[in-house]
Amino acid sequence: MYACFLVWLVAVSKFKSVHDIKSCYDAGQRNFGENYIKELVEKSYQLPSDIMWHFIGTFQSNKAKSLAGILNFFVWETCSSVKHAISIDQALRDNPNRKQPLKVFVQVNTSGEKAKGGCAVKDCKDVVEYVLRHSHKLQFSGLMTIGRDYGSTLSADNEDFLLLLELRREICTELGLDSSTVELSMGMSSDFEHAIKLGSTNVRVGSLIFGSR
Repeated sequence: MYACFLVWLVAVSKFKSVHDIKSCYDAGQRNFGENYIKELVEKSYQLPSDIMWHFIGTFQSNKAKSLAGILNFFVWETCSSVKHAISIDQALRDNPNRKQPLKVFVQVNTSGEKAKGGCAVKDCKDVVEYVLRHSHKLQFSGLMTIGRDYGSTLSADNEDFLLLLELRREICTELGLDSSTVELSMGMSSDFEHAIKLGSTNVRVGSLIFGSR
């Protein structure tokens, strides 16, 4: 049986021009996702301040200050280690202009593919627990996965999405969380509809909005 949630659409705008993003903004879109810090910083200065930026890439700890300096940096979707959580948390604490906490999704490598980012399934609880109980400027919001690209071969429910659902259940039980408050970020251009049916509250769509890169 499928659940029903409010779903946020994140327009993935990496490599897209400021003009393209502004056109999407003018049509009513407010949540945008970027993969690269330099590109995100540059665009954040050129575009409206009420855009809610999602960072969906990887970074080195020495770049944490650059991310923390973006005042409308709204969601960090790819937190995959306690080390990176500490670096971002400290950078946010060192920024006197940053008042609100940063929403955080813990990224999990549900498929086990080396090319995919995210923490191992067995390490997920430790990262979530750090964000929840030890960070100062981070707000745990949910779990994120990219998952395996099944293309047109998927004949049943996506196993990676099902694993993230089960992981949420386990973590909420172990840490005493209400599962209805823990979001799921899963689903991209090729599988966002299926992800929504399984309960995703956050879908990351690029090519279907902006066209191929």
